Amino acid sequence: MQSIKIVDLFAGPGGLGEGFSSFQADSRNPFNITVSVEKDKFAHSTLRLRAYWRLLKRHRKPMNALHTYYKGRARRPWTEDTEDLWEEAKAEALLLELGKDEDNAQIYKRICQQISNDEHWVLIGGPPCQAYSVVGRVRVGEKNKKDPRHRLYKEYLNVIREFRPSIFVMENVRGMLSCQLEYGHIIHRIMEDLACPGQGERGVKDYKYSIHSLVADTCYETGMDAAKLDLKKFIVQCEQYGIPQARHRVILVGIREDVTAILPKLIPSAPVTVWDAISDMPPLRSGISRQKDSAAIWKDLVSAEYADLARCAKTAKRHRLTEILTEAGKKVISEALSRGGQWIEDKYSRLPPHAKVLHSWLRDESLGGWLNHETRAHMASDLRRYAYIATHASIKKKNPVGSKDFDLPGLAPNHANWETGHFDDRFKVQLANRPATTITSHLSKDGHSFIHPDPAQCRSLTVREAARLQTFPDNYFFEGPRTAQYVQVGNAVPPLLAMQIADCVWSVLQDAIFFEQKNIEDEVSMMFGT
Repeated sequence: MQSIKIVDLFAGPGGLGEGFSSFQADSRNPFNITVSVEKDKFAHSTLRLRAYWRLLKRHRKPMNALHTYYKGRARRPWTEDTEDLWEEAKAEALLLELGKDEDNAQIYKRICQQISNDEHWVLIGGPPCQAYSVVGRVRVGEKNKKDPRHRLYKEYLNVIREFRPSIFVMENVRGMLSCQLEYGHIIHRIMEDLACPGQGERGVKDYKYSIHSLVADTCYETGMDAAKLDLKKFIVQCEQYGIPQARHRVILVGIREDVTAILPKLIPSAPVTVWDAISDMPPLRSGISRQKDSAAIWKDLVSAEYADLARCAKTAKRHRLTEILTEAGKKVISEALSRGGQWIEDKYSRLPPHAKVLHSWLRDESLGGWLNHETRAHMASDLRRYAYIATHASIKKKNPVGSKDFDLPGLAPNHANWETGHFDDRFKVQLANRPATTITSHLSKDGHSFIHPDPAQCRSLTVREAARLQTFPDNYFFEGPRTAQYVQVGNAVPPLLAMQIADCVWSVLQDAIFFEQKNIEDEVSMMFGT
């Protein structure tokens, strides 16, 4: 059986595509990404590099040159022997923007070259979600209604209308369910458009799609009243499917009317915690901003903060907190930690026994180290807060909140909204015993909501730790400056969830292809009387 081609729009660094391309059935990869499109130059560089990695793997070429590039010891990831594969990766991953006429022409031309009308193929991707997010709407207010990103789903729709994929998978933030424009809830219009993409277009066949949920027996078809549908049943809660993160996203699966197979549902699995995902990674120290930084200065500064916090806690008669702060301070003094880097040579440690499925997906023993595992710098005043918050959480198993819990000297930030309660959840540790909160692109601005659970490390998460919580494999290298890497990770679809979606999609296509072949065989049999 030929592979099923994938077109990935608004691809970002490639999380959704990674899941589809990694999915295996009968010891082979049935999905093949032939076109992926991303407008951000750094995300595109990551996307192209991963396309090249897949080609090396498919053609069984050595990864030595690529690993040398990861380590910063080579200016390019390809050699003369693999330059043709690098060019193929460049042709697959396009640095173009949907919605621009010239770029659309190139994208459509590439899809025409790759997709024929008589074959099954799948469209995946999600239009940029910031315009739909609840936070984005609060920040922008009425101006948000004019945000052109509201209409980027139309570009996705136009590709469906023009090329008729057998199945499409569209992902977006749950905020799109409540987002309203001048004509009402945008999700109702999206549902109607996706179910009948050719409606009202001259010269376009009026074909239809049914829009399915991956987690409930819910389906929207043209002619139904979307307002009467429980649209919350299209929300996938990632933590219920083995992802170490409470990420809730709307995922719509459209199945063309002539593809009659039933879409299976995602299968829930046991929760995976932050500590399951990152506990085997090399411990690192943070940097110190706005002053001289070194390992010795950091150690003196942080151990002094711990000692002072312990004295304050003792005065407040908070004995357990005093004990843990004292122990963490001693650990800071005894350990010699680095800040990491884009490449760290460090052997994998023992696997956590209860996270074998996750770690078998994440790890690549051939790397011999870690990629994109470098800490950022923090102000000395924030290091005190990080130390306290991580210690408090290790005892209470929850985050401290506002002035109620930030009751030791030197913890309350100098911010006008702090005492009002509107800003008292700014600092959060990612609790070790639970799935993480949603990894977002805001991680690129500061790490206050993404504090590492180990008090002795006293820092925010690295790109690699965030990538692990998003279930990107350890050999997935993120290009660009660290800020851009955080944005890429925060905006992506968890690849391990995407692989489970690919399994559901494959089941539909496998059944459809089987029935088509059987019908052909039956017709031939009738023609020849056999």
